[in-house]
Amino acid sequence: MPPVYLTAVFEQVGEARKSDRGVDLKYAREENPTVRAFERIMASLEAGADALAFNSGMASISTLSIYLLGRDDVLLTTKEAYGATLRFFSVVEEKFGVRLLKASPATDAVVEAVKSARPKVVFVETMTNPTLKVLDLPDVVKTAKDLGAAVVVDNTFATPVLINPLTLGADYVVHSATKYIAGHNDVVGGVVATRAVDRDLWTYRAMLGGIMQPFEAFLCMRGVKTLFPRFELQSRNAKAIAEFLAEHSKVKEVLYPGLPTHRDHEVARRLFGGLYGGVLSFRIRGGRPEVERVLSSFRLITPSPSLGGTETIATYPILSAASPIPPEDREELGITEDLIRLSVGLEDVDDIIEDLDRALGSI
Repeated sequence: MPPVYLTAVFEQVGEARKSDRGVDLKYAREENPTVRAFERIMASLEAGADALAFNSGMASISTLSIYLLGRDDVLLTTKEAYGATLRFFSVVEEKFGVRLLKASPATDAVVEAVKSARPKVVFVETMTNPTLKVLDLPDVVKTAKDLGAAVVVDNTFATPVLINPLTLGADYVVHSATKYIAGHNDVVGGVVATRAVDRDLWTYRAMLGGIMQPFEAFLCMRGVKTLFPRFELQSRNAKAIAEFLAEHSKVKEVLYPGLPTHRDHEVARRLFGGLYGGVLSFRIRGGRPEVERVLSSFRLITPSPSLGGTETIATYPILSAASPIPPEDREELGITEDLIRLSVGLEDVDDIIEDLDRALGSI
């Protein structure tokens, strides 16, 4: 294991020593050897030239946005995305004069928006949160790149296990390392992986002070060691749970790209190679009171606003990640009061199904 360098400053006699990235190794806000070891791993996992680690997923997104965007630039994203991301983009629009456009999270709609708006930056997610829509990423990236846009892909839900957007032409891939990368619900962190070495982005991280701390980098390296077996098991379990819920009398609809009934199943099958991730959502027969009854009836599953850890977590999207999405957009997107999102953990799948069945029996 690489040492945990808790060093705030580094010895300097004359010119500073250089890190392997070619930048001065003098102050831990700029560079740290433990963090650098994790960054090299993430660059390799995402098939990129380099990576930068941040102290949260939102620090990675905000730093990258401030670096890429200026007044009157057009930023195109989708109406369905992580709520904190959308909230930050709205602040960027209001305070800094960036023109924010939000397209429907469907490939044709995003491609058409790119062609008509000719944005400076296109920001999309490999799978949307919480209804798990899947864009035809090669089509979106090609259209954007042909028109000169920078493409940023949030790959948190899919992880490098399913797809490497940089190999499709994306310029930047972001992760909330809090989720599957660290994988144990004990780290807050973020990553930007880059298709080319980007020293200017490194400078922005140094100025804004968002570098990941060394102990968090150590924990992320521990998590990455089991990323592939964890994610593969969670994906298989999620598919089994989705199939169970699809037949349950208290469930109206299951949203999981691994089911043939999902609108983007064929795209997901082509892009992801047979696995579909560890997150699914489902609509119950009822509304908010029934959802709250289900959440309070779990014994194994934990109600919580997160995903990607070893424990199975149930989330109520309208009160968590989707709450910043305007109500009219939530209605259009199908983020309704009867919707529950489930992040599948590493428990025995039969135990998870038993807990779901018992909780659904309470309504």
